[in-house]
Amino acid sequence: MLRMKKYWSDILLYGLALGLLLVSLQFLQYKWVFVKNSVEWYVGVIALLFTVLGIWAGNRMFRKKTIVVEVPASSSFQVSEAAIEKCGLTPRELEVLHLMAQGLSNQEIADQLFVSLNTIKTHISNVLSKLEAERRTQAIQKAKALKILP
Repeated sequence: MLRMKKYWSDILLYGLALGLLLVSLQFLQYKWVFVKNSVEWYVGVIALLFTVLGIWAGNRMFRKKTIVVEVPASSSFQVSEAAIEKCGLTPRELEVLHLMAQGLSNQEIADQLFVSLNTIKTHISNVLSKLEAERRTQAIQKAKALKILP
């Protein structure tokens, strides 16, 4: 759901580009006269433009974003509330993240929080997607870099 909200502007831009393409092709149809093979020309132009727009939209929508943050070494640690809000982590997901950082398994986290194993798996999946991580260790590393974890 969060990813879909991010890309509404891209989808709108893509739709607008396609609409302008169709309008321009209709304009060209009346203004320019292709004596022979006009259908092949139009098909070729449409195929080329749709290919270019498809590649552009695919790269724009599905590129991997990396977060590189250098954390200076300091003796006192303060949780970055701004980073938590930016990632969109809920208080329960923060609890799960802290327990993950302690090295607990899914079942141990479920037992400690008095919820089912499937609920913990859902929370961990949400944490991984919000931190744009593929593994638990990567999520913990990013959370430390963002000053969410000490």
